[in-house]
Amino acid sequence: MALDRDPSSLEPFVGWASHGGAQRARCRKRLITQIHPDHTAQESTPPPGPDADAIVRKKTACPPSFPPAPADIEYRGILEFIALACGLFLSFFPDDADDEFDAWNPSRRTSRETGHWPTDFSADIHPVACHSHNDYWRKEPLFSALKAGCTGVEADVWLYDQDLYVGHSTASLTPERTLRSLYINPLLKILDQQNPHTSFHPSRDNPRNGVFDTKPSQSLVLLIDFKNEGHRVWPHVSAQLQPLRERKFLSYFNGTSFVEGPITVVVTGNAPWDEVVANSTYRDLFFDAPLGLMGKLADDSDAPEPAKDTQGGALDMRWSQNQGQGRSGAAPADPTIYSQANSYYASVSFNSAIGWPWRGTLSRRQLEMMRKQIAGAHARGLKVRYWSVPSWPRGMRNYLWRTMVKEGVDYLNVDDLKSATSGDWNWNKKGPWFSGPWKFWPSKTAA
Repeated sequence: MALDRDPSSLEPFVGWASHGGAQRARCRKRLITQIHPDHTAQESTPPPGPDADAIVRKKTACPPSFPPAPADIEYRGILEFIALACGLFLSFFPDDADDEFDAWNPSRRTSRETGHWPTDFSADIHPVACHSHNDYWRKEPLFSALKAGCTGVEADVWLYDQDLYVGHSTASLTPERTLRSLYINPLLKILDQQNPHTSFHPSRDNPRNGVFDTKPSQSLVLLIDFKNEGHRVWPHVSAQLQPLRERKFLSYFNGTSFVEGPITVVVTGNAPWDEVVANSTYRDLFFDAPLGLMGKLADDSDAPEPAKDTQGGALDMRWSQNQGQGRSGAAPADPTIYSQANSYYASVSFNSAIGWPWRGTLSRRQLEMMRKQIAGAHARGLKVRYWSVPSWPRGMRNYLWRTMVKEGVDYLNVDDLKSATSGDWNWNKKGPWFSGPWKFWPSKTAA
């Protein structure tokens, strides 16, 4: 095809193409050769013609080689902004990004048939001895704690209109958030899945499997905090637990020994002691014993004989309206009354029983008090739990967690599930919790 103008007029446009690299340089030479075989790229270059762009697009395979339009610059700016935003997100939240991107990783995908099995609800989750404090405040009550591996959850219940509503105060109650909807029904569904009927497994396991597939024998503690008058709340709690009871999913006392099941129900707050021990041959609601009293058992090497857990006798009975977890309605002041026959947790407020580590570490007196309480509770077969443990600064919180675990505390009462279950608490750190690189605020640097 012949042109009316000298094809060298395309030189300035081809110059733009060659600016992109070797590929465009080769296109430059091919363009001129196709337009006029006798022309060489070294000849003079008159001003370009209006049809040069069309010639580049139609006569060659070269990409467009002209200055970008304003719209192209705008789109490029948007893309660069998105890339910058993604980079900042990855820098500040790498763990969150890993969780989100795992689902997009082809190497982690498996088929529906090979990637699932009947009891895979808690696949890859390993239980950790932590108690999810005020669990109903979490984004997903119960499930957030189970995903983290916590083996204890907590529900505050209020009796209104013959049903049990879950919330920290009456202002937080809603018709949808009940003990059944948040805990009992989900647990029934989970445990039915963990104890399947299949052609390979025609009957349920005995004892029943728990919620954790990696450790089926692990019991999950459901701590129910009675917020109203205990004797009115008690029959409703017991009745709503009936489906779990019928399926043999509850831990129980059979009159002689404690038999652990997938769910261990512990009652606290205004829970009535007399209802807990009313039946001497079968119990599946256990008391939250007062850990603060357990230190008395360690003070005397010749501990007294355990008292009977009935209401007979001259026991010191103290009514304590809503005194908090570990010291609830009409709880006996005799520490020997509490055992696996009637209690599971032994709890107390850390702030009131042990106190703040003012010197950066717990004092000798504070450590001795903690050790006595732990030893006394363990002597009665109970699980130790301190609530109201200072959670800030984090350095102090981690120090207290390390200390409690080393001293034998059975359950950490936690709000930060991720930090608690990671176990990354600076185990090798020595001295006061505030020593080292951590400070309350960044140090000033010279300008």
